[in-house]
Amino acid sequence: MSEEKWDSLLHIRTTGRDDSHSDQYRYPYEPTPYSVLERLVNSGYIRKGNTLLDYGCGKGRAEFFLSWQTGCRSIGIEYDERIYRKAVENQQTAVSAGRVNFCGEDASQFELPDSVDRIYFFNPFSVEILRKVIHRVLESYYAVPREILLFFYYPSDEYISYLMTVDELTFSDEIDCRDLFESNDPRERIVIFEL
Repeated sequence: MSEEKWDSLLHIRTTGRDDSHSDQYRYPYEPTPYSVLERLVNSGYIRKGNTLLDYGCGKGRAEFFLSWQTGCRSIGIEYDERIYRKAVENQQTAVSAGRVNFCGEDASQFELPDSVDRIYFFNPFSVEILRKVIHRVLESYYAVPREILLFFYYPSDEYISYLMTVDELTFSDEIDCRDLFESNDPRERIVIFEL
């Protein structure tokens, strides 16, 4: 199904790229392709009892889709005020709106709710910011120990190199997504780490 058809089915508008507020630390808005989100759903790693946190959620595509498909609760964090407002607008009409919340704030300042046990990243920001975010995740984990899975779609070598140095993180799995695209790009994958 096309991106536009999925958006229509979910009663949201998330297509297109926006790099009007991107810089060397915060990367452009680009939604995760629905085909990749479908692959994540089919992996079984996200279920009804989970709470997913999406850093750099953009207009909320991952939250609405994953909540609708799995029944999980979702929280989206977006620092760009204009894009955050688009996510909130989408929430007015989305089919899974009741299971989704958005926060318009800086990811490195966000305190994780104790219920969060799944975290999604599609290269939202630089490794410098990722370090601060992982520190916040570890604080939450130590305050309330629980299994936390971190999903990194289309990860950079920098991300992977850094994540491999975090003692508390263990590489858990990889979901290959190369066959979904013509380019056969080795970055087309979701790398999963467990805390």
